[in-house]
Amino acid sequence: MRGFIGLTKRNLLLFFKDRQTIVFSLLTSIIMLFLYLLFLKGTFVDAVNGALKEYSGMASLIGKEEIDMFANLILLTGILGSAMITVPYNCLTTLVKDRENKVDYDILATPLKRGQIILSYFVSAAVASVILTGIILVIGLVAVGVQGNSCLDVIRIMKALGIVIIGSVSATAVFMIVILFFKSVSASGAFFGMLSAASGFVIGAYIPISQFSNAVQTVCNIFPASQVTIVLRNVLVDGLLEHMDESLGGVDQGMFTDSMRELFSFKARLFNGYFDVPHMMVYICAVMFVCVIAQIFLYSVTYKKA
Repeated sequence: MRGFIGLTKRNLLLFFKDRQTIVFSLLTSIIMLFLYLLFLKGTFVDAVNGALKEYSGMASLIGKEEIDMFANLILLTGILGSAMITVPYNCLTTLVKDRENKVDYDILATPLKRGQIILSYFVSAAVASVILTGIILVIGLVAVGVQGNSCLDVIRIMKALGIVIIGSVSATAVFMIVILFFKSVSASGAFFGMLSAASGFVIGAYIPISQFSNAVQTVCNIFPASQVTIVLRNVLVDGLLEHMDESLGGVDQGMFTDSMRELFSFKARLFNGYFDVPHMMVYICAVMFVCVIAQIFLYSVTYKKA
């Protein structure tokens, strides 16, 4: 156990000493923030105003501050969703660097079992990603709170933190399977470039997934990261939607908030059905468990004892 803890600590220290890797881990979230400031916020606000116009007399019941806050919270879920993809992946690059520099030969010569070695990489990457995404969540909540009433209480904030932890760990488990096939940092970096470009679309950060065809929605929602983002959206935005519904006083019988939940994908569409929050949580945890077992098996097979 002491060897496992020592190797895990070593992997954590190596990651946090590499400042460039940390910056690149957060680069996608930073880019998304700039995109939001440039034009994404206007797109989200226009979508809400367009929905309000469908119900006569309702536009005056919901203030501009509430609409802006809705857009801000949607942005926050998008940034966190992207971070829970790019950050865990970059946290796993220590494994690739060790393989490229042949350091893994020395590690394999230790008394540690193959399963303990791969789990140490997994645990260190999961802890690092939880720390970084947790910091993003805290900064995001503070920034949103300064803008006005976000309708987030302590319970919702704690739920959001729990989801970020689960999302970071599950993404680490999934990407561990991918990273095992890379033997050089350049190859893993090339894949990261494609991953960063696609992540925002897969989780619906740029365009709501509901705007895609049923087949595309299914493909996007197969990935646990997309479902994690949807669960997080339910937690962070639902309170504000309930407040909006109260402001409307029931004149629309809840149709406006229902249309917002449908437009911005508060449920995961898979094939001809929908997953609600409990089903998504079961799916995410099941995929995470399977990936952890698979990574131990793959690593043990790849690195057999001489």
